[in-house]
Amino acid sequence: MRGTLLCDMLLALLFTHGVFASKFQEYILAPKHRSVTPLSLHAVYGDVKNADALCTNVHEPEGQRFGPNSSIILDFGKNIAGTVDFNVRSVSGTDEYIGFSFTESSMWISPYHCDSGTSATYDSPLWFNIPKKGRYAADKSHQRGGFRYLSVWHNSTGTVSLEDLSVSFTASPEMENPADYPGYFNSDSEKLNRVWYAGAYTNQLCTADPTTGNALGIPGTNWYYNGTIANGTSVLMDGAKRDRLVWPGDVVISAPSVFVSTNSLDGIKNAIDSLFILQQSDGRLPWAGAAFTRPGYFPFSFTYHLYTLLDLHLYYLYTGDVEYLAHYWGQYKKAISWTITTIDSSKLANVTSTNDWLRSGMGGHNVEANAVLYYTLDISLQLAEVLDDHSQDDLWKSIMNGIKTSVNERLWDPAQNLFFDNDHNQTPNAIHPQDGNSWAIIANLVDAGRAAAISTALTDRWVKPYGAPAPEAGATISPFATGFEVQAHFLAGFPDRAIDLIEFMWADFMLDDPRMTNSSFIEGYATNGDLHYAPYDNDARISHAHGWATSPTSSLTFYAAGIQITSGGGKTWMVQPRLGNLQRIEAGYETPLGHFSASWMTDPGTKAIIGSFNTPKGTSGTLILPSVEEKVIVKGSKGVVHPVSSADGLKFEGLSGGNYQIRLG
Repeated sequence: MRGTLLCDMLLALLFTHGVFASKFQEYILAPKHRSVTPLSLHAVYGDVKNADALCTNVHEPEGQRFGPNSSIILDFGKNIAGTVDFNVRSVSGTDEYIGFSFTESSMWISPYHCDSGTSATYDSPLWFNIPKKGRYAADKSHQRGGFRYLSVWHNSTGTVSLEDLSVSFTASPEMENPADYPGYFNSDSEKLNRVWYAGAYTNQLCTADPTTGNALGIPGTNWYYNGTIANGTSVLMDGAKRDRLVWPGDVVISAPSVFVSTNSLDGIKNAIDSLFILQQSDGRLPWAGAAFTRPGYFPFSFTYHLYTLLDLHLYYLYTGDVEYLAHYWGQYKKAISWTITTIDSSKLANVTSTNDWLRSGMGGHNVEANAVLYYTLDISLQLAEVLDDHSQDDLWKSIMNGIKTSVNERLWDPAQNLFFDNDHNQTPNAIHPQDGNSWAIIANLVDAGRAAAISTALTDRWVKPYGAPAPEAGATISPFATGFEVQAHFLAGFPDRAIDLIEFMWADFMLDDPRMTNSSFIEGYATNGDLHYAPYDNDARISHAHGWATSPTSSLTFYAAGIQITSGGGKTWMVQPRLGNLQRIEAGYETPLGHFSASWMTDPGTKAIIGSFNTPKGTSGTLILPSVEEKVIVKGSKGVVHPVSSADGLKFEGLSGGNYQIRLG
């Protein structure tokens, strides 16, 4: 009976495999059309008639009438971005004004001010003088990059009637239909489903017209966004409300999640271009793009210098654009050459810049910096193979060997089963960083036993219900650093831990806490759950749509569903599902070579993973499945294939692209 039931379930998975992309539209938060209207009325202050007339699906022929000094709060139900557009039906009075205030979090709702996109405590309303009836609209420099709540305040002595209020959705300007996702994800965990799509949407909010970036020095009063931060029609920024700048560390997290969801990669390319154009003559790449970096001012970060190189690799990997890679290869090697000059007698890079992701303590023989360097050199060898340039292979390999040995000998703390932050503070109270220990696993600096120990030690530090702490930044939870920890748990062989962390930190807290947007992910907060991010004095400044918080979107596709491409455009691939405690999972995405997809379920009796996956014709790759007692049969278009090894799982190599079914024998 169990076998028959499993066959029926497997057939159901296979039958529906090709239609899930449309079925999962229910989770997509992006609007299908650029005109967005408020979902509901949140609050009313003063003399207001027909207070809900501006809401979606409310048809009030007289519109909404504001008496003297009155206001309403509108709720869009999710974080959005755009310019306000409305019609004045009637006006009485000689000097009437309507002000609009925007806020992402419910903490800062007010008719009298916005939350903060600047260093000011609050930003002023966006004011419109209303001398007569007619249509009014904000220009693109007065778009608000992130807001869920919109306050409308009539602060004058006459009356004004409004109708047809909407917001022109300005995020992801390169997409004709913002809700058109070629990628998809679904599982038996509704929490994971919501997180995946919220991450995708967060990155859409963080993609904007490059002429509406942060010009710096923006006032809190009469604010605007008119800084040109890149070329092209769109650019992937750090945050929707702020900073509205290109930061390479943010891109290294957000780009993979863009790829598996919208696959809208122009913003990534334009971001990379904007960074390489600022490279210094000695090879150093900027901490951030224009206008943060500008003539006479070049702030530098060792890790972010390397992240620009990793961003270029990601773009090549997702597109297969060898010509674009070759265009920057000379600059790439120059950046690596400068980095190598920081290696000292310890065989580690000695970091002299304190800048990083706003963590403290960066400097010296830092474990995070050296792990990122080791990983970047490994990627560099892969790119050198693509371009048939082996001039630096021996040097790069030698440096990698030195880093691996020295990190494990000089920085490991056996008492904590974690790495110290550096070798100049190894006291009992020293910092054992979240970022560096996670990166040690991602970079493959440690063996399986040490990776497992790190995963366990990081898990033991979790602060439920809020998240995983980053002690290198004080009493802080960083979705950026925790995004690397999620990857580390998957790679260390503990998918249950990665899934648990995503569910309670991203779903239960970052989505469902009433102070959040219920749709996009916050920049950072405190370990006690306060929405306070240690680097900022002004809590209203915190971004609630930050691309660096979206690691779960790509991690669930690459590691849980197990669909990874390993060379440009997906010419080669590896499929290795890690379901953990999930019973079912499906995912798919597009590359220039075609569609990659997988559908998996856990056999309830044997706990074996069965299902199917599909890769484009003309590609090749490897399948890795966990070992189980019962026989696992893998069948493709050429018949049954057999594993080449089974020591650490069932490994099937040299598979040609196509559809494969996995079942129990």
